[in-house]
Amino acid sequence: MDMDKLMESADSIRKAYPHDLDIGIVLGSGLGEMAEAIEDAVIIDYHDIPHFPVSTVPGHKGRLVIGHLEDRTVLCMQGRFHYYEGWSMEEVVYPIRVMRMLGIGTLILTNAAGCVNEAWKPGDLMVITDHIKLIADNPLRGVNPDALGPRFFDMTRAYDRDLAALAESAAGSLGITVRKGVYMFFAGPSFETPAEIRFARIAGADAVGMSTVPEAIAASHMGMRTLGISCLTNMAAGILGQPLSHAEVLETGERAKASFMALVRSVLRGWGQLASIS
Repeated sequence: MDMDKLMESADSIRKAYPHDLDIGIVLGSGLGEMAEAIEDAVIIDYHDIPHFPVSTVPGHKGRLVIGHLEDRTVLCMQGRFHYYEGWSMEEVVYPIRVMRMLGIGTLILTNAAGCVNEAWKPGDLMVITDHIKLIADNPLRGVNPDALGPRFFDMTRAYDRDLAALAESAAGSLGITVRKGVYMFFAGPSFETPAEIRFARIAGADAVGMSTVPEAIAASHMGMRTLGISCLTNMAAGILGQPLSHAEVLETGERAKASFMALVRSVLRGWGQLASIS
């Protein structure tokens, strides 16, 4: 990892928005509309940021939206980078490292995920309590950037328990049913096979997807507090015996966006008290 490149990217963003930032938010497929609610927004296209990758997936606009939401100053990614697009793991997590260079210590990761838990249904929201990653590649493979974090680091609390509890409490206050569960990372871009979903269930996964885990690893390496929220957009392969499609993912995300946005807003309102006692 080239620290000079990270600083160049961060400096470019600071020139456009020279203010302190509280929280970074990564918006997954079909969930990008959350950024439209940001007030006094400064919008920066990814291709205008030095060394930044560029999104190629439908439903990902490929820009930063920075401003105020629920009295918090947020940096919101409308679109993330995926391993299956051809980016290296290091490139996938590059924006998260830039966030840390900008002083952001709290990260909200969101995604659209396939539902493995047969007791749940599409449209449910799931707070991620842990993840499973069985593919060999890792964003920390190679030379360790000591300025960002230690060579070996603990992943026991990759997903912050206080933030998860805050999200659960916020959902209860809003009357939104929120599940808690384990997210399993698959490289994609093909959807998982029915056999892989059976394996995921045996391994303890409640949802599967093609993102989030690399970012959570990089955030943990840098000591960031992370909240993960999945929008369960479809039952995973083999459960209903019907083909899967990205169109279904986007359609269900559209239906669930009101609950999703209300939950994130409520978490932002409660974040200040949580941060002050941490």
